[in-house]
Amino acid sequence: MSPDTRVPVLVFAKAPDPGKVKTRLASGIGDGPAAVLAARLALRAVATACESNVGDVELWCTPDVAHPFFQLCRRRHGVVLHPQAGDDLGARMAHALRSALQRAPAAILIGSDIPTMVPADLRAAASALAGGDDAVLGPAEDGGYWLLGLRRVDDAIFSDMPWGTADVLARTRRCFDALGWRVTETATRWDVDRLEDLERLREDPGTAPLATALKDAA
Repeated sequence: MSPDTRVPVLVFAKAPDPGKVKTRLASGIGDGPAAVLAARLALRAVATACESNVGDVELWCTPDVAHPFFQLCRRRHGVVLHPQAGDDLGARMAHALRSALQRAPAAILIGSDIPTMVPADLRAAASALAGGDDAVLGPAEDGGYWLLGLRRVDDAIFSDMPWGTADVLARTRRCFDALGWRVTETATRWDVDRLEDLERLREDPGTAPLATALKDAA
């Protein structure tokens, strides 16, 4: 992309420690395999963000940027590490986006467990923001969203939001309507939280390698 349209990509990730990530999935496959899958998904998200070449890639980490997994991401992909800060997901996202918008005219934030995300998704989002859109939203099949691109932050987008429920996407759309913002939506994607999602992962040739040998990690 041209220098005037480059947009930083903020990848939100939790350290893939057994028993602390993908807990719904872990109840069916075990803490170890769930942690391995979370690490693979996060590495894929970082690699996809880098491949998109829309801007600098930042990995926003919890609980600690010193975690060996995040250091691996830094060494392997050259990403900049930042600690997440805030009392809930909305506060942490708002903090990260505000920080990025001090350095750039727009920013894109993505989750770390979207197996079918492709570089073109991020390029489309960056192009929409460069074209003057106030926001870009990536709908998720579960009623949330996997991507949020902004040119500015309004607290209404993040306040009193029922994070982790099927109402997040609809309420965010209503919020944008109330603000009068021009919004583009990207492709709808899905994340991996349940056993059914794992089976879907295995059935898709493009994502099946992520699920390879998970039993060996038990």
